[in-house]
Amino acid sequence: MKKIISTLLFAILFIGCQEKVDNSAQEAFEKNSKTVLLNIESWQNESMDYSMYSKDFIMLETGVGTEKDSLTLDDIIANDKKMWDYYDFKILNTPVLLPGVNPDTKMPDGSVRHYSTWQVTLSATDSTESKSGNIKLYESFDFDADGKILYQQVYGDFKGLMMQLHDDDNTVVDE
Repeated sequence: MKKIISTLLFAILFIGCQEKVDNSAQEAFEKNSKTVLLNIESWQNESMDYSMYSKDFIMLETGVGTEKDSLTLDDIIANDKKMWDYYDFKILNTPVLLPGVNPDTKMPDGSVRHYSTWQVTLSATDSTESKSGNIKLYESFDFDADGKILYQQVYGDFKGLMMQLHDDDNTVVDE
């Protein structure tokens, strides 16, 4: 009987002394992934809900030879409208969402990154046919404490895509 009680007490002590697992980064990633998927869908449908962005939002400008190193939310809203006026966007795959890490600690932090392939179409005009090109993108999103997008960056060969879509004219829309 003493062995049973001792074993039971040891088991309770062992279970009670285990560290509680911190799932907060995984939970934040899952929540923020929903925001990223909504962001992608909204972009494709040209119906962006900018309330998902923080008032302190910054987008890193990753293009070669750009005038500014970052863009504000107001810049993004204006750029989005201009892009949608000229092009149609269609995502060609289900985005591969991956958890991001804090650059200092290298620990998961709830940020989200993804790889995707988009088809971009320049609409036909009276004198030109429509043209399409595909672009592979890597994009990452960091979030504030309220779950709003605070920082965003996207990498892809945008200049190459623009050259393909506008190979016979002089019209290139700056992204």
